Amino acid sequence: MLRLANLALLVLFPVAWFAPLLRAGLLPFFELDAISVMTGLQALWEKDLALALVVTVLAVFAPYMKVIGLALVDADLASPRLLPALRWLGRLAMADIFLVAIYIVLARGTGMGRVETAWGLYLFTGCVLASLVIAHRDRPQS
Repeated sequence: MLRLANLALLVLFPVAWFAPLLRAGLLPFFELDAISVMTGLQALWEKDLALALVVTVLAVFAPYMKVIGLALVDADLASPRLLPALRWLGRLAMADIFLVAIYIVLARGTGMGRVETAWGLYLFTGCVLASLVIAHRDRPQS
């Protein structure tokens, strides 16, 4: 069951990357623009390369590498000694959710615009949390 759940994350993570995380607008009377992980990354790559690199690692590479690594361990194609490194990757992926949450709090605190969370934020958070649970359930702690 855990193997199937882990493999499902190979599909769910990309969906979460393109799903709207939040909707933001400058003034309350105008329509809100949807922001996803991918649209946010595109904007970051144009403005701040260092931050874009960090967010890309946290939002895309860390969670996906962890899921692939767990699938390889489950299929006996990689050593279980890889599990501590995979758990570390999972923690990095969780850091991205906190980064998004901080952006939302900061945007709401300025009072200049409007920010609403969208379903993609919950999907992305659920994927990361599911990945953490899958990595820690029924596996030896090493």
